[in-house]
Amino acid sequence: MFLVYGGLFFLLFGRILFIQVTGQAEGKVMATLAEAKYSRESVLKADRGTIVDRKGELIASDTLSYRLIAVLSAGASKGSKKQLHITDYEKTADVLAEYIPLERDAILSRLTEAAEGGKYQVEFGNAGRDISNETVLAIKKKKLPGVLFIEDKKRYYPNGVFASYLIGFAMKEEDGKGNVSTVGKMGLEKTYNKELNGTDGKVNFKSDGFGFMLPKADKAVVAAQDGYEIQLTLDKTIQNFVEDAMNRVEKEYSPKKILAVVANPKTGEILAMSQRPAFHPSTREGLTENWLNQAVETTIEPGSTTKMFTVAAAIEEKKWIPTDYYKSGQYTIFGDTIRDHNITGWGYISFLEGFQRSSNVSMAYLLERMGDKKYMEYFRRFGFGEKTGIDLPHEAAGKILDTYPIERLTTAFGQGSTVTLMQMVQAATAIANDGVMMRPYVIDKITNPNTGEIIRDQKPEEHGNPISAETAKQVRELLASTVTSEKGTGRKFALNGYTVGGKTGTAEIPDSSGRYLKGNGNYLYSFLGMAPAEEPQLLTYVLVQQPKLKAGEIGSDAVSKLFNSIMDNSLRYMNIIPTGDDIIEPTVLRDYTGKDSAEAIAKLKEDGFIPEILGEGGDITNQYPQAGTKLVEGSIVLLQTKGVTTLPDFTGWSKKMMLSYKMLSGLDIRINGDGYVTEQSLSKGSLIRKDEPVVIHLEPPSEIYKPVEESDEEESIVGG
Repeated sequence: MFLVYGGLFFLLFGRILFIQVTGQAEGKVMATLAEAKYSRESVLKADRGTIVDRKGELIASDTLSYRLIAVLSAGASKGSKKQLHITDYEKTADVLAEYIPLERDAILSRLTEAAEGGKYQVEFGNAGRDISNETVLAIKKKKLPGVLFIEDKKRYYPNGVFASYLIGFAMKEEDGKGNVSTVGKMGLEKTYNKELNGTDGKVNFKSDGFGFMLPKADKAVVAAQDGYEIQLTLDKTIQNFVEDAMNRVEKEYSPKKILAVVANPKTGEILAMSQRPAFHPSTREGLTENWLNQAVETTIEPGSTTKMFTVAAAIEEKKWIPTDYYKSGQYTIFGDTIRDHNITGWGYISFLEGFQRSSNVSMAYLLERMGDKKYMEYFRRFGFGEKTGIDLPHEAAGKILDTYPIERLTTAFGQGSTVTLMQMVQAATAIANDGVMMRPYVIDKITNPNTGEIIRDQKPEEHGNPISAETAKQVRELLASTVTSEKGTGRKFALNGYTVGGKTGTAEIPDSSGRYLKGNGNYLYSFLGMAPAEEPQLLTYVLVQQPKLKAGEIGSDAVSKLFNSIMDNSLRYMNIIPTGDDIIEPTVLRDYTGKDSAEAIAKLKEDGFIPEILGEGGDITNQYPQAGTKLVEGSIVLLQTKGVTTLPDFTGWSKKMMLSYKMLSGLDIRINGDGYVTEQSLSKGSLIRKDEPVVIHLEPPSEIYKPVEESDEEESIVGG
């Protein structure tokens, strides 16, 4: 026995000595084996880039979610007093089917097949990803053994149905190797997928046998690089006005289609863009087989909105004499006859009245005067027939019919040739912007959040000068007359306190056979307008296709409810001063910093302003708005002093003013909604600590300011 055990001891000792000297075992380097066993790599997940509006308001971002895992192996419960794997597959399937978008039988099948295959655990594909915290808590209350949740990220769209065909959506996708990543599938999410995608980082470290980092172990960190932030030209508030107006018109008229674009005519910035039907980008609810951003990717026959460009060409060529008369009703050219919407016409009328009444025949006589081929030169100068170059994919170019005289004539009043909404908006900027046409764009800038570097910074870009400033001014006056004249087709589009210039359109819709649809409401109704008419700050193009009209209604009823709501709310939101008899001249705000608050309050009230003190009074350390700002009577001025703040009554305050108050006061103010304040969680006069939250609820101005509806009826027209 001594010899046996002695021999084993010396054999073991020799083996240990060999390993220590050579550093090898079984032909393998021990250091390498140890490195492989105890080295660990942890992934640092990068965030997909955010999409924000022009003021930094969130439109799309990554947010916390959870991934569902079902543990099947009995080995998971070994050595534990608590069961850590699934044994009751039936019950587990019953419960999970209530919370994830997968049928009970499909869940049960996945569990049983994985268990029979000897798998340790199983997941549930897309149905088991992007699970909210609320759902996780609800499932955990069921106390299902073996059901685990791993922290994950999902794409978050906080505004719901909001410019959905522009923004698009991104979703999780699994490649052939089992790697899961977020991929843009539509809209900006797809177009700028490369820029939005970040690069995951990693941490390499030494661990013990259980995978925990060893004390004082070295670690190498490769930081994650988050995706770029894309800032849009969209204004979230104006976009919400568009969405609200569309919802109301869609509910009342159930049209086949609604489109709307709001732009700054001075810069070409797109402030809002939407369409109906629409969808929710988080759930894809409402998404149909149509994935096109129709303002950019599809074409229409625009109808009589085109007449503003025809008249602009005639004025530029000095062929427009508004007081000359012509015979309305019908016009024949080489055997083809075109007619006014009032087939019998209005007799001999002036060209001015013809434009106000949206007469097709008046366009024919204008083409006689300036030459139809010369007109087509101007039509192309306005950008029709070619892409605008907007920073969005798959832009259509439209088709200009220019072979025969009748085609040039019908193009002059918006039939035959096709255009995109974006081309119409671009062309109209020349009229609103004193002859300078601005290229439309939606990307303001792209920033690398990891370094702060601005990757792309878009500036306004001119896209030609189709007409002179004087011509543009005359066209704006004509467009305003269609709204103010008793004979104008745009009377329903008048706003209270703002002058509007614009042109109605009622275009025929071709069916699958190439013929035009007939019947009440079977038209494409539109309005392309700008305000204030003298110096336009906003340009809005709205279109409603085949609304279900009630008895006595005409197409402009649906269109005006859309346009008027968007324009009225947007102009007020932008603090554009209304005109009229009750106009209030703005006053320049003085500098009150360093002055006593009591003295400042007295002078502000004397100037017609409403002062609000932040703090207990005394010397003023800051003010909002800053000195030199022009304000109208009744504007609120914030004065910051030291001490505890007493809450004012916020009712009626704008979101912009609330954000300024929050910034100056440093209070924990939580703002819900957009528009103007309707409710606050703490009442006026409450003394508030810095750490005490105050919840503010806002409603859209459409609930406060109701557009005035004109009672005059527009002509029921085709091409009007």
